[in-house]
Amino acid sequence: MRGLPRLPYSHGVVTKASPHVAVVDDEEPIRKALMRLMRSVGLSVETFASGPEFLQSLDTRLPDCVVLDLHMPHMNGFGVQAHLAQKYAALPVIIFTGHDLPNARERAMAGGASAFLRKPVLDRILLDAISAATSSAQPAGSPNGK
Repeated sequence: MRGLPRLPYSHGVVTKASPHVAVVDDEEPIRKALMRLMRSVGLSVETFASGPEFLQSLDTRLPDCVVLDLHMPHMNGFGVQAHLAQKYAALPVIIFTGHDLPNARERAMAGGASAFLRKPVLDRILLDAISAATSSAQPAGSPNGK
């Protein structure tokens, strides 16, 4: 894949200052697929197998956007989202799920999610959601938008 031009991502081309995205999902194949997709368009991406693992990582690096699965063992996506809303209110969160339970969308959006997507999600839809979330977000490293 070396030598290939960067692929367009959303309404432009990813630049050197591309967003750093955290993917939180307990399913390894999904984490790998999303990592490949995001890297193919020049995004910086880090994956996490659980909510607690991701939350612990925030001590060392705050992403520009979080792609968060709702249904995970130990701590579900709503728990992670609530923690982020308290400590990192300006951090955009994109919720995605394969189990669209009644009122899940409303709850996620009320909790401050930038987008709510159903698995399997089309590549373009996810990349557009990341683009929209990061273009209106404040820079990483600014907890609570300050």
